Amino acid sequence: MAEILNDGWFFEYFTDNAKFGIKIKEHLVNTESEFQKIDFYESYEYGRFFTLDGFIMLTERDEFIYHEMLVHVPMAVRPQTKRVLIIGGGDGGAVRELVRYIGVEHIDMVEIDRKVVDLCREYLPLTAGKLDDPRVRLFFEDGAAFVKNTTERYDLILVDSTDPIGVGEGLFSEEFYRDCYAALSEEGILINQHESPYYEGDAIEMERAHKKLSAVFPVCRVYQFHMPTYASGHWLFGFASKGVQPTAFDAQAWNALGIRTKYYNTELHKGCFALPTYVRERLEKAKG
Repeated sequence: MAEILNDGWFFEYFTDNAKFGIKIKEHLVNTESEFQKIDFYESYEYGRFFTLDGFIMLTERDEFIYHEMLVHVPMAVRPQTKRVLIIGGGDGGAVRELVRYIGVEHIDMVEIDRKVVDLCREYLPLTAGKLDDPRVRLFFEDGAAFVKNTTERYDLILVDSTDPIGVGEGLFSEEFYRDCYAALSEEGILINQHESPYYEGDAIEMERAHKKLSAVFPVCRVYQFHMPTYASGHWLFGFASKGVQPTAFDAQAWNALGIRTKYYNTELHKGCFALPTYVRERLEKAKG
């Protein structure tokens, strides 16, 4: 839930008793697609940001954290990745990071809401500016249905989804994870948006996602990153594979690629899988 006050403050409620505020300069877009409410804002502290149904999706100031950790962790583990599937990702940030790898030959991006992509192209060119790369194919359809019906085999699947409500709900089901398993190559990797461990509502969704994912994939790990504008600032991705381990990677080889990042580095890669005790205990409980 969100509210905008007359004095120019946007607030997103993290719980009934906690909210996060951003002072805005201008409300740039106020519209609806057939799937959701879409708003774009210009702010003083975070640059431009956009929301879906009142929830912040990204801001110009901190989006690099999310997208670097989404992409570079699996790419460092398996730099020979050639074929990638992105489910969601309408802001274009995941594509922007992926096309920096010359070895990536083919990227399919499946976004249900064309209007999100069109507006991000217009208002967030720093994230959406690489969607016209010749290696990218865009599909505007349901991501769960696409995965179920595809005959392609991907080396990497990135589930860059919203929270498990509304249009994103189907991307957190065990059936969807099984379809992803089938669509992956034998050494393929799945990265999914794994929610937050801090506020109870988010933590319950984290547990549900982990339980379903670990029922499908032999390797199911979780890694963390700090996202200032997401609920509590403590956010997680899931790493799943048929056998590939997330911390078994050649740091020297990735560093030799010369990819400049602002958040990700190979030392952080090793450490981000070391989780706080309260998070580890809840994940083990869910998995058990």
